[in-house]
Amino acid sequence: MSVVVRQATIEDLEQLAPLFDSFRQFCQQKADVRLAHAFLAERIQREESLILVAELSDRLAGFTQLYPSFSSVDASRTFILSDLFVAPEARRKGVAQALLAKAVQVARTRGAASLSLSTARANQQAKKLYGSQGWKQDDFFLHYNLAL
Repeated sequence: MSVVVRQATIEDLEQLAPLFDSFRQFCQQKADVRLAHAFLAERIQREESLILVAELSDRLAGFTQLYPSFSSVDASRTFILSDLFVAPEARRKGVAQALLAKAVQVARTRGAASLSLSTARANQQAKKLYGSQGWKQDDFFLHYNLAL
């Protein structure tokens, strides 16, 4: 079985929304497939993010979502890899690695100087995955959030 990664389209929403909802539940949010569907539809229609989906055996097995941004310090385009999720039954089959590789390829093709992401401190599997793919932990900057 080979993993095929491509950009999501509006036609993918019926399969993608439940995956996105599972991702949100993993992040301690309440299940709400309708919210997931509406959120993703809006991102795709407004071209506000780039969603990559991984297919395994003709089914969506995972996704990642990239948000375009810019670095004032570097005076360059960047992307924020906001979400990465693989369905439990598709894990350990190269899906996450394929999604990350495609994200890097897409970002480079679009002229980005960097990709950034964040993950929970306790998410050991994610930290191991990112490290194995060449991602480096930022030890220079502290990142803050303000809930509005």
